[in-house]
Amino acid sequence: MEFAHISVLLNETIEGLAIKPDGIYVDGTLGGGGHSGEICRRLDGGQHIGIDQDDAAITAAGEHLAQYIDKGVSRLIRSNYVNMPAVLKELGIDKVDGILLDLGVSSYQLDTVERGFSYKYDTELDMRMDRRQTLTAKTIVNEYPEMELYRIIRDYGEDQFAKNIAKHIVKAREKKPIETTFELNDIIKAAIPAKMREKGGHPSKRTFQAIRIECNAELDVLKNALDTFIDLLAPGGRLCIITFHSLEDRMVKSAFRKNENPCTCPVEFPVCVCGQKSKGKVISRKPILPTKEELEYNSRSKSAKLRIFEKAAD
Repeated sequence: MEFAHISVLLNETIEGLAIKPDGIYVDGTLGGGGHSGEICRRLDGGQHIGIDQDDAAITAAGEHLAQYIDKGVSRLIRSNYVNMPAVLKELGIDKVDGILLDLGVSSYQLDTVERGFSYKYDTELDMRMDRRQTLTAKTIVNEYPEMELYRIIRDYGEDQFAKNIAKHIVKAREKKPIETTFELNDIIKAAIPAKMREKGGHPSKRTFQAIRIECNAELDVLKNALDTFIDLLAPGGRLCIITFHSLEDRMVKSAFRKNENPCTCPVEFPVCVCGQKSKGKVISRKPILPTKEELEYNSRSKSAKLRIFEKAAD
């Protein structure tokens, strides 16, 4: 299927990047190239680098951005965004004027049945964003110890029934391997009290999110990237990050605050003696949310939050 993905918070993100026509901008989660297309349109003498670990995204974005690639404005790299420092070094780029991350799973990935991201379609459990990796959702469900499954569903899915869901998964796989999304759906449904299934949407939503995050090491990758990305920014450069669940948002919010005010001195000290200097400022004190109009035409934007950090000037 076509890589169809409506770019979330598009105008707000482009405005947040404060694009300079001759600047260098990196989209670390390229997807179908929606955000990147808007960046490229605003460049005149500048450069765009698009990074994505999904081969389908690279193909789709390559078609969408073909005119800019042909002109040498845009370059696409298949890699995980955590490798951005190495990617830029290989391209001979030291600092950039803006970095964008649009986190989470894309509409294309959710709606392509065989990718196994969605609980809505009956298919083999997969959930890999990078299909070169060996770890799949099926491996996690069938081979992880019960306590590890419990931890993942509790921490990454924030599901109050995590313990019972993990127990039911282990019990079911003792009889036969769990192969498909619908098999996992049935197991999760059986682990949640009937009266509770009617609240909070589909009973599998949180567990599928948790397994996807574990399969793609999403939070580990984000945690390892945040400080590094701020260091990659040129003076006045901006880092824009769109998150879709509280775990990501808390991590971004905390990292931005720490880089704005890294002082570790006790509050009673009259002056700072730790020597930690601010790397910049948080532009968005509160997260930027989708407008009512966007929510009407793109329901998947409802949990999106945009936060922006600006690197200090020299």
